[in-house]
Amino acid sequence: MTLQQLKYVLEVARCRSINKAAQKLFISQPSLSNVLKELEKELGITIFFRTNQGIMLTSEGSEFLGYARQVVEQAELLENRYANAPAPQQYFSVSTQHYAFAVSAFVKLLTEYDPAEYEFVLKETKTADIIADVKELRSEIGILYVNDFNEKIINKFLREGNLSFHHLFEAKPHVFISSSNPLANKDLVTLTDLLPYPYLSFEQGDFNSFYFSEEILSTMFRPKNIRVSDRAT
Repeated sequence: MTLQQLKYVLEVARCRSINKAAQKLFISQPSLSNVLKELEKELGITIFFRTNQGIMLTSEGSEFLGYARQVVEQAELLENRYANAPAPQQYFSVSTQHYAFAVSAFVKLLTEYDPAEYEFVLKETKTADIIADVKELRSEIGILYVNDFNEKIINKFLREGNLSFHHLFEAKPHVFISSSNPLANKDLVTLTDLLPYPYLSFEQGDFNSFYFSEEILSTMFRPKNIRVSDRAT
């Protein structure tokens, strides 16, 4: 096992495609495939398996990548310390549900942290994809909503991915309405008052269950429902 092999594995995991990783690494796709096969044979594990959607990490592969990333980062620190080389390009990725505070935090990071070169990624995506991104090391951090209703299910998926949940803050619900809306004249707005209005929620794909919803009170019946995939919609 070599340091170069570890770098190759990390790039494949990041790109989720051997072909795309080969292009970034400036080697041929067959050569990269052979490197992966030789490493898997040497270690006696399967790091990746191929699907119609691309490369996916196995559970063994997820654990291996955690160690591989530490080794590569330490090696880069040594090279930079003793070779007087410029700092490597910084890579940082965040996967999040559709929250304005996450975007604000990301922008603040960009303004406060400004190295000569970097590649930062912010992905607003589905709940299940957030967990998968962090599990398969495509993102360092995932931001999602946990409440009393979905906590057991979300924690189950986190445990299976060998991930941990860290509490950021407790959010309180708010209602924003136009001053010309009939509800603006009320001293108190109830859930019943909101029933005549369309309910907007974010599409969760194959995991379109109440447990993966981003919205509060997702189990309530609403006569008018609209699902979208992004906030721009």
